[in-house]
This record gives sequence, C-alpha cells and structure tokens, in this order.
Amino acid sequence: MKYIILGTAGHIDHGKSALVKALTGTDPDRLKEEKQRGITIDLGFADLKYPDGLTVGIVDVPGHERLVKNMLAGAGGIDMVLLVIAADEGVMPQSREHLAICNLLGIKKGIIVITKSDLVEKDWLELVREDVREFVKGTFLEGAEIVTVSSKTGENIELLKEKIHQLALETEQKSSDGLFRLPIDRVFTLKGFGTVVTGTAISGKLSLDEQVEILPSGLQSRVRGLQSHGRSIETALAGQRVAINLQGVEKEQLKRGDVVVTPEGFTVTQTIDVKLRLLQDAPSIKTKTNVHFHLATSEAIARVILYDKEELKPSEEAYCQLRLDRPVVAVSGDRFVIRRFSPVITIGGGVILDSLAKRRKKKEGIQDLLIYDTGTLKEKLLTKVRKMGLRGIERNRLEGWIKGELSLLRKTIEELKKERMLLEYDRRLIHYEVYQKIKDRLIDTLRRFHKNNPLKPGMQKEVLRNLFNLKQTVFQGILSITDEIVVERDILRLRDFSVEVTDKYNKIKEDILRELKKAGFQPPSNKELAELTGLKEKEIDDILKLMVQEGTLKRITDSFYLTGEDYQRMLELLDDYFKKNPTMTVGQFRDLLGTTRKYALPMLEHLDSNRITLRVQDVRKRHPAFKDRGRE
Repeated sequence: MKYIILGTAGHIDHGKSALVKALTGTDPDRLKEEKQRGITIDLGFADLKYPDGLTVGIVDVPGHERLVKNMLAGAGGIDMVLLVIAADEGVMPQSREHLAICNLLGIKKGIIVITKSDLVEKDWLELVREDVREFVKGTFLEGAEIVTVSSKTGENIELLKEKIHQLALETEQKSSDGLFRLPIDRVFTLKGFGTVVTGTAISGKLSLDEQVEILPSGLQSRVRGLQSHGRSIETALAGQRVAINLQGVEKEQLKRGDVVVTPEGFTVTQTIDVKLRLLQDAPSIKTKTNVHFHLATSEAIARVILYDKEELKPSEEAYCQLRLDRPVVAVSGDRFVIRRFSPVITIGGGVILDSLAKRRKKKEGIQDLLIYDTGTLKEKLLTKVRKMGLRGIERNRLEGWIKGELSLLRKTIEELKKERMLLEYDRRLIHYEVYQKIKDRLIDTLRRFHKNNPLKPGMQKEVLRNLFNLKQTVFQGILSITDEIVVERDILRLRDFSVEVTDKYNKIKEDILRELKKAGFQPPSNKELAELTGLKEKEIDDILKLMVQEGTLKRITDSFYLTGEDYQRMLELLDDYFKKNPTMTVGQFRDLLGTTRKYALPMLEHLDSNRITLRVQDVRKRHPAFKDRGRE
C-alpha cells in the first residue's frame, strides 16, 4: 500500500472542485454556502484508488485571494500538486500566488491541468499552453506534464488519472518510521461518537486505543476510532488523510492549527530560527517587521529578527528568528510561508532550522544555523545538544526536534554515544565537551577541598551543588556518569582520595579518647577538647567526625561525643532498667548514668531519634524497636 497526498492549486473559478469531482466522483465542496455560491470556501477532500494499492488523497483548496490562508492550511501536507488553469482565462493572480506557495513549501512534483477545454478553440488552447510553459519556467513545474481536460465532457479525465498514477508512483511517500504528527484542519462532532478531528498524517503511525497529546494545549486523549476516506482502519500511516475520534475531549477545546502527536515527543515553541527567502516580486522587509506566519494548518503573527542585516530585499535569503504571538508545533526541516501583514499577500517562506531556539545576544554568532542548514545529521544533533548546555535534552525531545526516520535518528544517537561525543543519563543527552568542562571544575574543587581538609571524608553534596548553581536533576545526572567522584550518602569525595592517617593524628586520637574515657557521661565539648589538645576547633571537628566514621566514637550532638564503649554501656544500663521499670523520667536517666541534666537531655533526644527510647509526655518508654540491644 502506498499513500500520496495531491493538492489542487489555482485561481478562483478555474474549475478545481469540478475537476476533483470528475476524477473521483466526490464533490469536495461540502459546505452549504459553497454549493449556493458555487465557489470553494474551505478545504475539501476526496480520494483516488488504483488497483495496485496506491491511494491518492486529494485536498481541494479555495482559489479566492481572501481565502489563501485556508489554501495554506491544506497545502502543508501535500506531496504533489495539480496546478489548475482555466483555458478561457489563462494565468491569473492566484495562479501565480499558489505556484509561489508550492515552491516555498518545497513541493517537487506536479501536473499542470488546463481545464474548460470545451469553451475555447484548439488554436487558443495552444496559445494557453505556451503561456503556461513560460509561466512555470524556473519553478519545480518547469517541464511538467500539461494535460488539457474538460470536466463537463470528460475529455482526457482518464488520461489525467493515469498521469496522476505515474507521478504518484515516482513520489516518495511520507515515512511512517517516526513520531506521529497530524496537524488538524477540521474539528466536528458525530452523534454517538463525539469529537472527531481530521488532517493529513505527516509522520509516524497511529493505532486504535493509543494515547495521544494535542498541542499546543497539552490535552491528553485516547484514540476511539480511525477512518481514512470514510473507511474504518486499525492503524493510520503517514501520507494518509485521517479522521480521529478522540475520547474525553470536547469540540470547543480544539481548533484548526492544533496538532495530534505522540505524547512527550514534541515541544511547542514561540521562538524559531529559520532560513527565509523573499519572492522575486515581494517588497523588502526590515528587521522587526511583523508578518503572517503559516506552518502546516497553524497561523500566527511573527516578528522577523534579521541576524546579519537590517533589511531583506526581494529574491534574497537570510538567517533570521521568528518570534510568534502564539505557540506552535514546529520541527527542524519543516517548511513555512509568510505573508505581508497589510495588505495580506504572500511574500516569502523557507525552512525551519531550530524549533527550540533562544533569543541571541546582538553579537552572538550564527554558526549553529549554518550547521542546521547544511550539516550532516550527526553534526546537527551534536550542535543542538551542545547548545542545550548542562541541562542537555531528553532523548524523546531530540527525536521530535528534527524531521527524519526514527530508526536512523536512534542509530545516529547510539553511534555518537559510542564515540563518546554524547553522554546519556536518565534518557537525557549531554554533549561530551560541555560535560567535560563541568566535570573538570567539580574535580578541581574537590581536589582543593581535600587538600585544605585532609581529615574530612569529603565535601557536602549540597554545598558543591550550590557552589555551581546546578539544578538537582542535572547535578545528580552528572554525578551518575562521573567515575572519578564517589557519592557516600550526602558526602562527595574523589575516588583516589583517602584520609591521611599520620602519627600526629594517631597521637591526637589517643588524647581525645583518653579525655572522653576519663569524663564518661559528662564529656568535654569540642571547644574544650581543642583547648586540651592545642588544636583549632575546626581541626577537632574534622577529627571527631573521622573517628565516628571509623567507629571509635558515637556522635550525640555536634557539640559532644561518647566513646563507643561508653555508648554501649549506656544501652546496657537502659536495657536492664526497662526490664524492671515501664517508664523513666529525665531525673531517673540522669541518675542512672551519674551525669547532669545538661548532658542527660541531649542524650535522651538522641535516643528518641534513634528509636531506642520513646517519649510519652514527660516520661520515656522502651521503644518497640529496641529489643535487648544492650546485650547484642
């Protein structure tokens, strides 16, 4: 099966809708007003099916100059075009504008159809042919087939069907190997079914009961039903015209321009870097000019910020940024069209280079845009990840950032990881050079810390994170891929660091143990130990913490410690006491240890927090978790 989308283009009343009806038997004019006035106002749809499995979905667009924005909503998803020119009128203003739009959208294939052949003489038809050939010179339709038809008499309709078939077979189908994306062009309700949206699936595939996201609103829904040209289907593929019955979404919540997508794959944006080209007959535009911006079925007002010039002249190209008045779903590689703000005429268009762009400083370079424009897939991915800095980019967001086959994108990402050009943590990608810079700084900071604090086991994790102003997720991610840094609870140290135990340290440790053993349950404070040993209080703090880590001491508070032997003796005394007594007061605990209230209160608080004792109003009980621990 192959699915190709064919769009009509041409001036009002040149017979586009009549031609579609003659080809397919379906009248694409569905609105009451269209039938009453005899003109196409909004998009119409039909399809051509061939015996070999080829299906050509047809999007019929309005030709009136005031309805070009409706034409643009349908033109975004087409693969090939029928440029329709009436034999009795020849090339007209909307013939020119529609052809310019097709050129700007990057459409590569098409057929020129001269309609209403029954209204003119053969000699006139030849003159029209020559005029048309001259008209399409320099465009993608130069050298294209020209077929003369009459929708009224049926002349050459079968021939045109065959020409469409041949061209469709030569046209590359949209890839279903990607994230699903369908710009909505119609929203309506069906009795008994609920809300239905239609559009052209421009990438990926979608099956019944799958979850979807509607952007830019972020609404979540599930696919209740799928149809293509009136027939129910199990799976919708890129290139098909699709109707999706959405669950749990009201019609009023949706509009043309919204996009149905694979959840969490795409990002909405209002700032886009692009390569913009003006048409040959367009007026010049200056930087900060406002224009109408058209992308797929969405429309916005955009301010054009030119990067390397103050004015863009007709036929010129430039890198620039478009700042939109509303969010849209854009992907690097998408084509767009701009129209003058007033009077509203098509003046140019181009290709999106970066849909996740940031506002640049005035003198900031645009080398990244050159890569997005002309680089390889590897170069584009590397550049984008580097531009995302330390926070990197989630893998699925990167996959939704650029057009392309999902399998190729994922293969390329894996190759870049193997080459150590990209690193990944928690499905977030970070550029190796960006990572290396922060890693070197973290390691250098820890090395200096170890040098200045040789007796400390390491640096507090939060202190280091705040020092570099890193988000928690980013910091944790960097630590998870950094072998040189060891994480021990809330302490960080370098893998090659260990506390240097010297003779001096052993002497100080012996002095501390001697003083604490002598004091028993009335231990000297850190400050008093510093005075007794002749060290600074900061040095004593480091040594005490190290002794706790070794298991020599037990920390009661930041101000005082007990020896391991005294701590064990305290547990044994408590155990014996609670075997005979159900409760204990502060005074009883004080007397049990032979200490003072100054020490008894913080010791009891320590015992409470460690689930050895349980405070009940003014007394303590044995905590249920304290099971004869004094004898263990």
